[in-house]
Amino acid sequence: MRTLHTLSIAALMATIISCLLPQSYLRAQDQNQGQNPDNTRFSPREFSIPPSPVFDLMSITPSQVNKISDIKDFKVDWSFKTWRLNPNLALQAQPIWEIMYNRKSISKYYRASQLMRRLASIDVSLGTIVNEDNDRRLGYAVKMNLFRQRDPLLQQEVYEGIDERYEQEERELTTKLKDLNHQIDTSNSVLERAAIRSQLRQTEEQLLGLAMRRRNEVSQRARAYTEEYWNAGYLDFAYGRVNTYQVDSAGRLKTLRLNRNSGWAMWLNGGWGIGRRLFVAGLIRNSWYEEQLDFQIRNLSTGGMVVQKAVTQNSLLSTGLSLRYGGPIYNFFLEFFYERKKLNTTDEALKEAFTNPAGFEVVGTSVKWTAVNPNNITFGGDWRINRNVAINYGIRSIFDENWKFTSMQPVVTVSCMMR
Repeated sequence: MRTLHTLSIAALMATIISCLLPQSYLRAQDQNQGQNPDNTRFSPREFSIPPSPVFDLMSITPSQVNKISDIKDFKVDWSFKTWRLNPNLALQAQPIWEIMYNRKSISKYYRASQLMRRLASIDVSLGTIVNEDNDRRLGYAVKMNLFRQRDPLLQQEVYEGIDERYEQEERELTTKLKDLNHQIDTSNSVLERAAIRSQLRQTEEQLLGLAMRRRNEVSQRARAYTEEYWNAGYLDFAYGRVNTYQVDSAGRLKTLRLNRNSGWAMWLNGGWGIGRRLFVAGLIRNSWYEEQLDFQIRNLSTGGMVVQKAVTQNSLLSTGLSLRYGGPIYNFFLEFFYERKKLNTTDEALKEAFTNPAGFEVVGTSVKWTAVNPNNITFGGDWRINRNVAINYGIRSIFDENWKFTSMQPVVTVSCMMR
C-alpha cells in the first residue's frame, strides 16, 4: 500500500509538472512565431478551468455542482478516488470557438450574434475511468452556456487603447526599418554600416516581439477582469452519455452494465455571486437508463426455484446546491447533493419489467439491483496554481435515505490547459 501511495503521488506530481513545463517552451515558441506577426490576432484564454462536464456526469469530481466552464483551449483532466493508478482521463475543447474565433481579431466576436456567441461557448469532453468494481466507463458530454452575467470578451473598455498603441508602434518600427535599410545602401563607411546593422537587428527583434507583447497585455487585462468578477452569474445546459463495461484480464470491453452507471442525461447548472467572496451554485439533472433486475421465482406446487432476469426503464433525478467562499485563486465549498430514482422499490420495478407466470411467486429477498444512497455532503476547495493548472479536491460523505452514514470518499481532480 505504501508503494502504491508513493507511486500515485509521483504520478500526480508528474502530471502537474507536465502542465507547468510547457509555459516556458510556449513562450519561446511565441517569440519564434513572431517572425510572421499578425497583431490583430489575440484571444485571452485564462477564464475558468473546472473539471470536464463528462467527469461531472460520472460523479467523480470533488464538487458535483461545478462553476462555469470557459476554457477557450484544449484541456486534460485526471481524477482519482483511490490510490490505484487508473487511467482516469478526460479531454475537453471548444470546437466552434477554435474554428471561428480563436486567433482572430476580437472585433469578430464583438460583431457576432447572440446565437453565434452561445454556439462558440459549446465545449465537448470525452472521458474514461475505471471504477471501484474494475469496470471501464466511457463517456462524452456537450455543454453550452445559455447566460453569462459578465463575458470578459465583450468588455471593450478593458482592452481600450491596445489596438491603437500597438498599431502606432508597428508603424514607427516599420518606418525605422525602411530608414535603416536605406542608410545601409547609401553608406560608404564599413564601421557605420556595422553600427546600422546592429540597430537594424534590434529593431527587427522589437517588431517580432510586438505580437507576443500585445497578446500578453490582452491576457493580463482579461485575467484581471475575471479575477475581479470570478463569481459572476451564469447558466449552462449540458447533455451527456456514459457506458460502463465489464472488462476481461486483458482490458478488453465485454458486457455492458445495465444499471445507473450506463445511460444518458441532461442537466442545467447555474450560479450567482454574492458580494466579492461568496458564490451560490445549483444543479438539476435527469438521467435515463436501463436497469437489470436479477431474482428468483418459486414454483408454488413443487417449491422449485427458477432464476430470472428482467430489464426495466428507470431514471434518476439529481439536484445539488453548493456555497463557495474565497476568490479566483483559492476558494472553499460546502455542497449538498440529493438523488432519487423514479422506481424506488422492488415491487415498482418488477411491475414495470416482469409478469409473474401463473403458479409462481417472486422470492423478494433474491431481487438484486443497484441501490442509491441519496444524500451526499461534500466539503473541499479549488486551488488555481497558475494560469494553466487547477487542483480540485474534496471529501464526500454519503448517507442513506434515513441519513445513516455509509461511507466517505476523498476525491481529487487535476485540470491542465494544453497550451
